[in-house]
Amino acid sequence: MINSTLIISILIVLLVLLTIYLGIKIVPQSKVFVIERFGRYSRTLNAGLSIIVPYLDSVAHRVDILERQLTSQKISVITKDNVEVELETSVFYRVLDAAKSVYRISNIDQALTTETAAVVRSAAGKLELDELQSSRDKMNAEIADTLSPSAKEWGIEITRTSITDVIIDEATKEAQRQQLNAERTRRATVAEAEGQKQAIQLKADAELYQAQKEAEAIKLEADAEAYAIEVKAKADAKQTELLAKAIAEKGKPAIDFEIAKRQVDAIGKLTASDNTKTLILPSEISGIFGAAASFLETFEKNKVNKKD
Repeated sequence: MINSTLIISILIVLLVLLTIYLGIKIVPQSKVFVIERFGRYSRTLNAGLSIIVPYLDSVAHRVDILERQLTSQKISVITKDNVEVELETSVFYRVLDAAKSVYRISNIDQALTTETAAVVRSAAGKLELDELQSSRDKMNAEIADTLSPSAKEWGIEITRTSITDVIIDEATKEAQRQQLNAERTRRATVAEAEGQKQAIQLKADAELYQAQKEAEAIKLEADAEAYAIEVKAKADAKQTELLAKAIAEKGKPAIDFEIAKRQVDAIGKLTASDNTKTLILPSEISGIFGAAASFLETFEKNKVNKKD
């Protein structure tokens, strides 16, 4: 009898311990527990110590909430200009709603892989090969935006998408090299032509500038000559006026004096010339000097008479 009571007590203690063990759940920081009651979803336990109803509740799923990376996949695509290439892609995601991730989709990784391939082919088909290689950021954003609605239904979040490599066959690479070389040659030719054009334009501008300056110099020289002629004309006019006045007042002596003056000036220029070795003067020259002297004598007498 004692043995039966002891055994029952031990069994009760063990049952209590088992009940406590089944009722207390410690959830790690990197996971959440999905609890089911009689096979139906009940609630989700977050990190820390939680208590469930033993025998009624059970941990159906232990879901990792850390960010995950899909296995990199190579996707064959055809670009807008009908070039077949392979894009190596990576997708990162994390679980936001554990219940959706286990009850709405059976294999998240497989579903994301399929969706990613479809989105990448669609996005790449809108771009030419050159655009494809230079528009990775744009494609990454388009992939993430397209996957997000489906991911939300599955209780996950797409954190990052990345096209890590564009794989091109050797024939396409060679065609690209030829195209690149042709483009470089074209740019060099254009640059050389632009340089020659600028050189010709600068030379023409310089010649035009020189012609303008020469024209300005000719104009200034012409203006100076015109001014000199004008001044000389005024001087000659003044001289003529004075001579006319003297002729009017003095008559023939004034004329003889002016003629004598001009002849004396001419003789002075002849004697001053370096080429002149012998100078022969006409006999009438003494008469010229006499007329000039007579005019000067008469002019001085008139001045004295006027003073008296």
